Amino acid sequence: MEIREALDKDFMRIYELNRDALGYDYPVEKTWERLMKVIRRPTDRIYVACDNGRVVGYVHAADYESTYMDSLKNLMGIAVDAAYREQGIGLALLEKAEEWAREEHCAGVRVVSGSHRDGAHEFYRSCGYEEGTDKKTFFKYF
Repeated sequence: MEIREALDKDFMRIYELNRDALGYDYPVEKTWERLMKVIRRPTDRIYVACDNGRVVGYVHAADYESTYMDSLKNLMGIAVDAAYREQGIGLALLEKAEEWAREEHCAGVRVVSGSHRDGAHEFYRSCGYEEGTDKKTFFKYF
């Protein structure tokens, strides 16, 4: 299993992972546009896990800066193809994001996970993550 930074050619597999593993059926064209934007920013990293050259998982982390705590990396998304789960790929991707956080001298990694994603919550706990305060997420779209 190889873990590397995402490339523009990975957009279709990231689209499929978003759709199949995370339930986000975001248009493929927009996935490509967003990936191009994100991989060019120094504040973000997307790492992909590859099996014989095929992307089977990814993690996206980004800077989380505020005036009330030390710098963190924010886990924006992590997904592993269902056929490759329970093989340590999610853990390897998470550790890669944590490695980047350490290199950047961050205090840690922040994760927000949907309340209905019980399996994800167990995964994060098993990786040493602790639950924070209960919060609600609010959106206002334009």
